[in-house]
Amino acid sequence: MSDHKTIALAKAGDATAIAILINQALQPKGVTAKATRQDHHLSVVLESSQVPDAQACVRVVHNGLMRLDAACIGSVTISAFRRGQKKVAWTQTLVLREFVSNPQPSPVRPPTPPKPQPQKTPQLKVSLPKLSSPKLHISVPKVVFPKPQISVSKPWLIAGSVSLMVLPLSGFLVNQNHQQITAILTGISQHISTDLPKIPSLSLAVEPVSTPSPLPVHKTATIKTLNQVSQLTLTTLQNPINPDLQLTIRAVGDIIPGTNYPYNKLSSNKKALFADVKPELKGDIVFGNFESTLTKYPNSAKSIGRGLVFAFRTPPEYTTLLKDAGFNILNVANNHSFDFFEAGFKDTVQNIQKANIKAVGEKGKIVYHEVKGVKVAFIGFSNYDAHNNLSNIEAGKKLVKQAQKNADFVVISFHGGAEGTGALNVKNKTEYFYGENRGNLVSFTHNMIDAGADLILGHGPHVPRALELYKDKLIAYSLGNFMGYRTLSTDAELGYSLILEAKVNPQGDFISGKIIPVQLDSQGVPNLDNHSKSIKLIRNLIQQDFPKTPLKIDDEGKISIKKP
Repeated sequence: MSDHKTIALAKAGDATAIAILINQALQPKGVTAKATRQDHHLSVVLESSQVPDAQACVRVVHNGLMRLDAACIGSVTISAFRRGQKKVAWTQTLVLREFVSNPQPSPVRPPTPPKPQPQKTPQLKVSLPKLSSPKLHISVPKVVFPKPQISVSKPWLIAGSVSLMVLPLSGFLVNQNHQQITAILTGISQHISTDLPKIPSLSLAVEPVSTPSPLPVHKTATIKTLNQVSQLTLTTLQNPINPDLQLTIRAVGDIIPGTNYPYNKLSSNKKALFADVKPELKGDIVFGNFESTLTKYPNSAKSIGRGLVFAFRTPPEYTTLLKDAGFNILNVANNHSFDFFEAGFKDTVQNIQKANIKAVGEKGKIVYHEVKGVKVAFIGFSNYDAHNNLSNIEAGKKLVKQAQKNADFVVISFHGGAEGTGALNVKNKTEYFYGENRGNLVSFTHNMIDAGADLILGHGPHVPRALELYKDKLIAYSLGNFMGYRTLSTDAELGYSLILEAKVNPQGDFISGKIIPVQLDSQGVPNLDNHSKSIKLIRNLIQQDFPKTPLKIDDEGKISIKKP
């Protein structure tokens, strides 16, 4: 079956086609999927040699179904098994669409004289599903589907007849609402004469009466309690991934591990280059700006030897060194990526990718990377038209909006700003270096966040710069030099370096962070700095450039958000 036909069938709600697509996404994780559909409810069964990761699998299935936009699927139950075992490891139910009942017109009857009616007390009926099945059974009238949405805003307890759905409570909720819902349901049994067991789901029906009368206190309390459950359930549905999930990103600035052009400046012990900092290059995402080329192309595009003109060429086998150091994302949009013409640039991208590292910075390209079931988009910018030019704000916003539609959050990498110890401060105006337009970085970063970007990592000035929190999103205006073996100056602040840690939620909002201070030695090799010079420098720069930003950095480098 062709990919186009599979997608077409999946959009039409074909369970087999949907299973094929889910398998394509999850098989690299060792997970196989089967799917069945009954009416508007899809059941997905996942199997693996180990228990499938709940956060990753739920995110993959949820995002896939939302992108398919299959109008005939309103909800999905995902159940996971360890291969060869019959016991469910975990299960999760998601509501993708809100069901809206078609209003039924009341029959027109001739008026009749009113008859006295005795007062009736509304009856509370509770119907329990069979406990033997872990699946969620939803009985609904004929439905129409509004625009797909995860968030259900309408209250689920209304006068007349309503259905209240509670996610299975047999230990499978992925967030902290589990205990709270269980406690509420336990309290309900104290008010209802029917002997309720611990239930995975229930249906509540309140019959309308001709003459309203107050409900007994215990039944009023029961309805109020059930309403609390419905709100908790809606919160659970709106957050299928654990709301406490955090991604850890560690990022560094410019990396040149040596060059063999125009003559050999490579280390005789290249494994020692990252040795001191390697223990800190760990995280869900480890990012750096690779400011050299990985090519054997013989001819340089630059006339070196005149003024401040340099060309860097690193042997392609150094990708193993970068991979072993911990990097999984490398930016290639900078002023050295075309040092050996387009051929050298293409070689660099291909060699990075061969090492199973993502290369970010090709013009017009968005790079996607999935971690913990969260899809992250990366876009690289520089001040050159050969890449995405950071001065072309409208083109940048268009890319960001496209990325935001296809990912959970968006990371921007940019190479811009003036260079050197005289360029420590960020200014809300266009910066120039030797007559070259290096962009207005405040305008660029703010516009990208306004368009949907969530984290911005800057480099280029060769010195650290201030951090800013803008609309709950972190901006690092420059991460400085990180390695420049026999290539970059390490005088004064040019030798101040750092590993920036940012903890973000799945939507990219900044939660907390840390500055791990680094000092480059005279050869441009990074070492952890016990004197915390970068911490002190960045803290002072924030006070100078962004005194109102709600960031706080303590003496240990921990970054937090100031309380209002």
